[in-house]
Amino acid sequence: MKRSGHLPMASLAYQNPVFVESLPARPLRILAEYIDPLNRLRRAKVGDTIVMFGSARIKSRDQALADLRRIKHEARGRRTREWQGKIRTARSHLGMSRYYEDARELSRRITAWAMTLGVHPRRFVICSGGGPGIMEAANRGAAEAGGSSIGLSIQLPHEQRPNPYISSELNFCFHYFFMRKLWFAQMAKALIVFPGGFGTMDELWEMLTLLQTGKLAQRHLILIYGRQYWDKVLNWRHMVRTGTVSEEDYKMLQFADNVDDAFDRVRTQMETHHLALDVD
Repeated sequence: MKRSGHLPMASLAYQNPVFVESLPARPLRILAEYIDPLNRLRRAKVGDTIVMFGSARIKSRDQALADLRRIKHEARGRRTREWQGKIRTARSHLGMSRYYEDARELSRRITAWAMTLGVHPRRFVICSGGGPGIMEAANRGAAEAGGSSIGLSIQLPHEQRPNPYISSELNFCFHYFFMRKLWFAQMAKALIVFPGGFGTMDELWEMLTLLQTGKLAQRHLILIYGRQYWDKVLNWRHMVRTGTVSEEDYKMLQFADNVDDAFDRVRTQMETHHLALDVD
């Protein structure tokens, strides 16, 4: 039987949220997480980046000191193992806060130097994972130098907001880890790795594998910051001795334990291998 009247206009597929979020539309979502950053980074004239990784759990010195004082105050008259353990943890956080302050200062120096190179395009823009801890310190230092910085946040089951120091036009959020890591690698000329946990390890090994296999040029810098931490976590030389990596693989790494040394290594590597080259 013929219906009277007209059918309503069907919605466009790309305007249908049910379809866009469906399994068949996954390739569209993946493409969107490539094309949107590409477009926005080009608009901002970002030529390349220096990526800074590290733990989201490392606090600023002011925050760590305030936490220790608060816990000591709350622990007065409570000499239990639980409270003594809380004090030890707070003291450890205060000790680790040096890496937050070092990352902040190193980012400030790199940004101040990079800004002298002009903005057509912007060279060696600081890029972080967008969250708290070392990521916040990296974006904060860039902001304190008066420069732009990038935050590549990830959508997680538990809430994690982007830190407030990211440049608003360069604040990105990803659903797919592999697309986020692609953007870490694609424009980076250096990776500076501060003390961190599983996420930091994942990103470090990804970049090292790309270098080892020639997917990234050997002139890219991998700088491990804080040997007091890293030498207890990873026995690099044992990997060489046992033959699981070669001496040449090990030489891909550089190490620094203070901001002056780290900045000198970054600037020297960029001037030697990248500054005179066209942005690729």
